[in-house]
Amino acid sequence: MVVEQQLPEATAPAAAGEQVGRAGAVGATGALVLLVTSLVVVSGWHLTQGTSGIGAGDLLRWVSGRGTREAGDILLGSRVPRLAAGIAVGFALGVAGALFQSLARNALASPDTLAVTGGAYLAVTTVAAFGLAVPLWASGLTAFVGGITAAGLVLGLAGGAGTSTTRLVLAGSAVALALQAATSTLLILFDEETTSLFAWGSGSLSQLGLDAFRQAAPVVVLATGCALLLARRLDLLGLGDDSAAVLGVPVRGTRAAGTVLAVVLTAASVTLAGPIGFVGLFAPVIVRLAGSAVPALRRHLVLIPAAGLMGALVVVLADALLRAFLGADEAISIPTGITTTIAGALVMILLARRSRDSGPAKQPAAARVGVRSRLRFAVVLGIVLAAAIGVALLGLLGGDTWLRTGDLALWLNDEGEPLVRFALDERAPRVAAAVLGGAALALSGSMVQSTCRNPLAEPGILGITGGAGVGAVVVVTGSVTAAPSNNAVLVGAVLGALVSFTLVYGLAWRRGLDADRLLLIGIATWYGAASLTTFLLVRSNPWDTPRIYTWLSGTTYGRTFDQVVPVAVVLAVAIPLAWVVRRELDLLALDEDTPRLVGVGLERVRLLVLLVAALLAATSVAAVGVVGFVGLVAPHMARALVGGRHSRSVPVAVLVGAVLLGGADLIGRTVIAPAQVPAGLVVALIGAPYFVYLLARSRA
Repeated sequence: MVVEQQLPEATAPAAAGEQVGRAGAVGATGALVLLVTSLVVVSGWHLTQGTSGIGAGDLLRWVSGRGTREAGDILLGSRVPRLAAGIAVGFALGVAGALFQSLARNALASPDTLAVTGGAYLAVTTVAAFGLAVPLWASGLTAFVGGITAAGLVLGLAGGAGTSTTRLVLAGSAVALALQAATSTLLILFDEETTSLFAWGSGSLSQLGLDAFRQAAPVVVLATGCALLLARRLDLLGLGDDSAAVLGVPVRGTRAAGTVLAVVLTAASVTLAGPIGFVGLFAPVIVRLAGSAVPALRRHLVLIPAAGLMGALVVVLADALLRAFLGADEAISIPTGITTTIAGALVMILLARRSRDSGPAKQPAAARVGVRSRLRFAVVLGIVLAAAIGVALLGLLGGDTWLRTGDLALWLNDEGEPLVRFALDERAPRVAAAVLGGAALALSGSMVQSTCRNPLAEPGILGITGGAGVGAVVVVTGSVTAAPSNNAVLVGAVLGALVSFTLVYGLAWRRGLDADRLLLIGIATWYGAASLTTFLLVRSNPWDTPRIYTWLSGTTYGRTFDQVVPVAVVLAVAIPLAWVVRRELDLLALDEDTPRLVGVGLERVRLLVLLVAALLAATSVAAVGVVGFVGLVAPHMARALVGGRHSRSVPVAVLVGAVLLGGADLIGRTVIAPAQVPAGLVVALIGAPYFVYLLARSRA
């Protein structure tokens, strides 16, 4: 049908075709000239900003030959390299994003949502962590290998082009979470080797000269030129795979070549300035939206360079605005990628509100299992209860020094050696925090998955834990005292989670609540919250950054029972509530119509359940920091073991969550003792392969 509709245009009169061609050429030229002019103007403004007192007048006098040598040194040694890096990085990401979106036929595809930047960042961090000194070209090759591996994994798991927007973004975001966990592990374990990579990890344009730009620029130009050679194929690919194949396009070869070029561009940008977020998402989107006024922008021969110019304009403008608002001295420590990521999150929210999903999101098989027998439920419940008790006991005994059960018995009677009592006094709150925090996250995940009817959802992906993390960090970094009280951190986390939940819920509401829209907006909020957290960290006392960053990675270090009590209280309220609404949760997991047909107040119950899930996630953040994957993995395991009925899956999921986080805390405290790995990172490294398994099964 598409081919038949396109053929009549080829039989139009030649004169009309020439008029259309001339109009398109004029429009394309005008759009490109406008972008180039805007970039030149913004670049001129960018060059006038800096930490020195050299202003626009000094630079103009130097250019005319009447200025001081100092002005020239500052211009050529500092400001021009920064500007050149911004232009190269923005152009590369804009072209890469345009390629990814066209190949996937998905407006939300980008180097970030496909985890390409996360894979490149992990690869570069790995090289730095092990102290390998490599030249820039080798660093770029390393970033390429990491990026292409991540892109292949995400596209393969999501089902390739034509998959639903929600599924693609969920796959990319979850893989990005796993890659981020691995990167964070390296940053914490090899803090001396990777100290400079923390701020760089959010994208920094700071350059020591033009050497890096000179090596990256030819790669960007060559890759863009090759992308332009694919322009005609990409135009036809937009008609659909079958139509493109009929018209002679080698679909698989075009996709492979386009993906490789996009990853090469992303790797070049990451090597030059770190992972500057979301430029590859919204730069092409802005150009495509402008295509309604200038149709020529929809042709890839124009779209590709226009997206590159828009990306360069966005990066340079973001860097200039950051310096203008904060001042050059203050802005020098703030990564440019923070600004672009927040802007990209806003664009992602707008796209989620406007667009409809492109196809069905298949559910993993573990989410569709039937009801198991009562005997099986009783046996499984007994096993996971014993496992939870065993993990708690091992958590008390394990550490840099292993204790005996007799030591534990003496401690319970307030007896024993002082060192043993001290060790158990320190371990007991940590074990309680891990077990109760894991249980709370698992219950929250069960509620979120049933409410969203998407078994790949979790509190972190909905932005709830990210908002709680921002609230807690605001309290910690803004405190006038050396250490804010536990109650203050708890209040900050709860308020942050509730604000994030209110924002996501309100933006997702449009004549009702669409589950896919809720997830997409939640993911965008998660990205924005992560950038705000990084912004607060880099502006805080640098001596506090490792401690806060470790806490954000999910740790029980230094916990007290005062921080554990709120989790226990919320769990004591939430578990009976989950039992009361078990029937409603079963109905919510089916579809939109069935709950209404049987008289369930759908929106009222959904709001109540999500609010309780937000409170559970917030209190867990206050107790164990930001932990991912527990709320995703535990409900899946429970459904696979005892079936989908919430009266059975919820108690099992709660215990599985306790075992997961309690076990992760024990592993983190013992595997490299006396050094420690945050429990949240251990969970992510364990949960990521399971998530990959779920996505792989869902393709069947």
